[in-house]
Amino acid sequence: MRATVTVTSRGLVTLPAKLRKVLGLKADDQLIAEATPEGLLLRPAVTLPVEIYSDRRIREFDEAEAELGRFLPKQIKQKSSKTRRR
Repeated sequence: MRATVTVTSRGLVTLPAKLRKVLGLKADDQLIAEATPEGLLLRPAVTLPVEIYSDRRIREFDEAEAELGRFLPKQIKQKSSKTRRR
């Protein structure tokens, strides 16, 4: 699909609704603009959410890990004693 778009004085380009729909683009999606020998290439950018851990969240991880540490040694001992009996 082809579409003619206009670049505003501020450098903004509006993609026609039909083109956005065909490409599955929605508000706030990010695109990578790249100059190629053939012209301008726009492609979807892959963005991943990032969580910045607060001190409280880090304590939650530490507590969960400690709880898991209390549980795992028992499970490992039980499995190793069962395999030794065979």
